[in-house]
Amino acid sequence: MKTGETKGNLPAGVTPYWMDTGRIRKYPRLSRNLDVDVVVVGGGITGITAAYLLSKAGATVALLERDSFAAADTGHTTAHLTYVTDERFSDLVQGLGRDHAQAVWDAGRAAISKIDEIIREEAIPCEFAWVPGYLHSPVGKTGPGNVFKLEKDAELAAEMGFDAEFVEGVPFVRKPGVRFANQAKFHPRKYAAGVLAALPRKGCHVFERSEVEEIKAEPLSVKANGHVIKGTNVILATHVPLQGIAGAVSAALFQTKIFPYTSYALGARIPQGVVPEASFWDTGDPYDYMRVDRRKDHDYVVYGGADHKTGQVRDPCGHYERLEKRLLRLVPEAVIDHRWSGQVIETSDGLPFMGETAPMQYVATGFSGNGMTFGTLGAMMACDAVTGRLNPWQELFDVKRKMVRRGAWDYLKENKDYPYYFIKDRLASPAEKTLRGIKRGEGKIVQKDGRKIAAFRDANGKLSTKSAVCTHMGCIVRWNGADQTWDCPCHGSRFQATGEVIGGPAETPLEDVK
Repeated sequence: MKTGETKGNLPAGVTPYWMDTGRIRKYPRLSRNLDVDVVVVGGGITGITAAYLLSKAGATVALLERDSFAAADTGHTTAHLTYVTDERFSDLVQGLGRDHAQAVWDAGRAAISKIDEIIREEAIPCEFAWVPGYLHSPVGKTGPGNVFKLEKDAELAAEMGFDAEFVEGVPFVRKPGVRFANQAKFHPRKYAAGVLAALPRKGCHVFERSEVEEIKAEPLSVKANGHVIKGTNVILATHVPLQGIAGAVSAALFQTKIFPYTSYALGARIPQGVVPEASFWDTGDPYDYMRVDRRKDHDYVVYGGADHKTGQVRDPCGHYERLEKRLLRLVPEAVIDHRWSGQVIETSDGLPFMGETAPMQYVATGFSGNGMTFGTLGAMMACDAVTGRLNPWQELFDVKRKMVRRGAWDYLKENKDYPYYFIKDRLASPAEKTLRGIKRGEGKIVQKDGRKIAAFRDANGKLSTKSAVCTHMGCIVRWNGADQTWDCPCHGSRFQATGEVIGGPAETPLEDVK
């Protein structure tokens, strides 16, 4: 786009990279009355995902977007997928206790797993990739106190089952930090387009340019474009929740718990191989963040930061200029071709708000710097609420919470039956990164291209590689060296070293891996 041009309602020069490179087909306006089980209001990642999950669960759904899908906050993200919260892990542990802190990060990891699952199930080409994430000291600044806290963050996270390690020098920035394995990134608009395309096949009604005019409680209904959709549940998946059928006083009180901030981002072409393909964010306040994507003849970097309370600066252009200078100090060869800003919703205690604000009315907001992750989680929790399934994070993120209670809570024991915990090991990296170290008569779980591989080398040296995902309910199998079998820790399925079923409940062998 040339200087001086405009695109849509955006001023010149501030079109997000995602909007230029990810097209979404047009959908009709609401033009008739409907009766459904659930009305979802808002066409960003939260609303689109909620509509998908509910439709898949057998509910009839109507999805309403006032403008175009994934064009607002989802189109203005930086598209990191991480369970690492803005609140440092050591601070979470100190403020919430170990179990609650682990639960917050587990929730984010479950959301990333759900995104990966949807991409695989619907075969969505959205540039999804597993990458490491690095939390590091700000470039140009450091101190022993900061290093000590980074070491503490890594130690606590590792103790609670997250793949984290302190590193003296983070790649490229060469500052002390923490490496978190199995973070991810994707193209948010291409992902949204793929999920939207699946909705009509699942019986979901999809409407854009259909702004909500009224929400009534008796009977529960949503009016848009002069037409009425009746439902038994409504999900308000707008960035800042609508009042809906909540009382005015209750809605006003809720608004005092959330605070909008503006964050700025740049998109730039950089030479191949200059920066590792990863996500980076520093310990500053506000912090800078960066993600790198590989392209055929160049790499592409999204660099952001310079946050401030929305509406409370007089010179937003100055924030772009300072951000550009910082990027060019890091990568002098960067050619900046996009710049944009997005809104981040912070909360009074650093945790998102997800849950019921009125009978049969659900919201999800306050995602801080984890919009794509927590937006997906909000959809998962809304689906659980509507379908009557208990969710392990319901009380933790409750919109009516006053303060998360510290104390004894056997978090894993109480929630072991939730589906996420059946597949939790998928996002835990095994120590083995290569097949070479596997001895004859030995089996090991090895990670390759973000997948868990059940690898076994027989007495003759022949190597067998199968998916480590149990074909019953998706847990990760473990090697039994005594019997030379792959055993599922969730429900007891057993497989031969080469993947064939020995005993159920699994009925099919482990999948081949090329």
